[in-house]
Amino acid sequence: MDATFAAAAHIVEIELVNNRLVVAPIEPRAAIGSYDAAADSFDLLLTGQGVHSLRQQLAAAVFNMPPDHITVRAPDVGGGFGVKNFLYPEWVLVLWAARRLGRPIKWVAERGEEFISSAQGRDNHTRARLALDRDGRFLALDVDTVANLGAYLSTNSPGSSTNSPASAMGGVYDIPAVFMAVRGVFTNTLPIDAYRGAGKPEANYLIERLVDRAARRLALDPVALRRRNPISSFPHRSGLGVTIDCGRFAANLDEMAQRVLADGLNARRQAAAERARLRGLDIACFLETSRGTPGERAEIRFEQDGRVALVLGTQSNGQGHETSFAQIAADLLGLPLAAFRFVQADTRVVQSGNGHGGARSMHMGGSALYLAAQMVLSKARAIAAHLLQADAGEVSFGAGRFTVGGSERGIDLLALAEAARDPANLPDGMTPGLDADAYNDSDVFTFPNGCHAAEIEIDPETGAVTLERYLAIDDYGRLINPMLTRGQVQGGLAQGIGQALFEHTVYDEQSGQLLSGSFTDYTLPRADDLPPLHITLAELPTAVNQLGVKGAGQAGCMAAPQTIINAILDALAPLGIEHIDMPATPERVWRAIHSARGG
Repeated sequence: MDATFAAAAHIVEIELVNNRLVVAPIEPRAAIGSYDAAADSFDLLLTGQGVHSLRQQLAAAVFNMPPDHITVRAPDVGGGFGVKNFLYPEWVLVLWAARRLGRPIKWVAERGEEFISSAQGRDNHTRARLALDRDGRFLALDVDTVANLGAYLSTNSPGSSTNSPASAMGGVYDIPAVFMAVRGVFTNTLPIDAYRGAGKPEANYLIERLVDRAARRLALDPVALRRRNPISSFPHRSGLGVTIDCGRFAANLDEMAQRVLADGLNARRQAAAERARLRGLDIACFLETSRGTPGERAEIRFEQDGRVALVLGTQSNGQGHETSFAQIAADLLGLPLAAFRFVQADTRVVQSGNGHGGARSMHMGGSALYLAAQMVLSKARAIAAHLLQADAGEVSFGAGRFTVGGSERGIDLLALAEAARDPANLPDGMTPGLDADAYNDSDVFTFPNGCHAAEIEIDPETGAVTLERYLAIDDYGRLINPMLTRGQVQGGLAQGIGQALFEHTVYDEQSGQLLSGSFTDYTLPRADDLPPLHITLAELPTAVNQLGVKGAGQAGCMAAPQTIINAILDALAPLGIEHIDMPATPERVWRAIHSARGG
């Protein structure tokens, strides 16, 4: 690394703060704890994300009892974003109190409690340098981060400051040598843990800010500099050892450049200048590493009422899994969507699972469901051949029905499932029933990616930034439900825009008192802060899972922060301003302008 930097034609450095965020799902944390003295068992109903992990922690680390003596259930949850994955003291207390008092105990967090007791996100201070050759090609990236972990460790901390950002460090660019050092520090603040992206937004923000600075320092067009350096051959092994199987890195960049760089920006800049406003436009890319916890289970159960239960170890917190998993099963089994019942987040009926986090559900859970469906069809084909008095090779399946070629003989899948309950209808030695239980043991990542563009306008008298346009071209592999995907991206973009422009967690430096302890002092983006979000979904299926999916749950907030800040710095460039930290509040922007003008 030292030799590479010593021989480099150019070295560009940057120092950034990735601001601390309050995680604010629409539904706060809540729980009902019950205790059955006769069975010595607990029941915990909560707004959580990973019921099996929580049960294991409660059993092994808290109550010292067998896991099957604890039931953990989560109904429909109004948003999670990672913060509801963790074991909080309140989950323990409602169970302890229920046992102590002999009656169910309910607890619902007030919003003020969430501000001062839920894990928070981001919060690191990074110095980095990028080495380039004479042609502007990237040679090496050196990153030194100080990560604020809070007063004590949360469940998964410090993973969101170490392993997670390392998987995406360097972004979509071919950088041969990458070094990353992280020092965790304890401070008198709330613990940090995974929040939508969990380290990968920080990694993408860093490289995209650094690339933009390099372009301006070297008097190069930011798009042209990026275009010289994308990963272009696959599989590609990153500087930190992550193997990337595919991506539309160059294509996303080229298509976005064509879309935004020739559509009248100069005229809009001039019109803004006539109104004493500053106009800026810039682009940024992102690379997600989607997997979360490796491995996932799926079961398909044919129920007595004729419906088919899809039992998944992942968990929906508003993503629409009850629709997308049913679509997968409907396509594979040839049954209508109404035939399926989605089952999740209940340790009584779901054997195991790793919940949701890391945009993993379709990649891990969807692939497990695919495997379970193949098990169903394989067994069903053998039973169909037996019932239809044909060789298995003569039997074909389509539109939910097995048929024998060249004849009118056939049987519907649901009728076959009913017949399979009776051993008399089965080949010798076959167990009754058509249910299937599959485990997807994959531990590989998928790599959602994209290129985004933002156009902003600044009032230099007040520092107020208005987001005028936002565009995205994203690759999430094969899309199961484009409408749900688009909704996931829009939500992530809103959170990323919030980090870039509004959200600011402030503690008193002397006492450690949280000053931004309510929505009076902590600003979330509102609908009128956002322009229409123009999202283009470009499908490049991956080969690392059977569905070709990549994961879309986190990408929006990985792209928006750097895209917004780069556009702001483009508007401020004529004043000689080349740095501003998030959030780019009116006060912060006004002070930068005032200082640049000699005020």
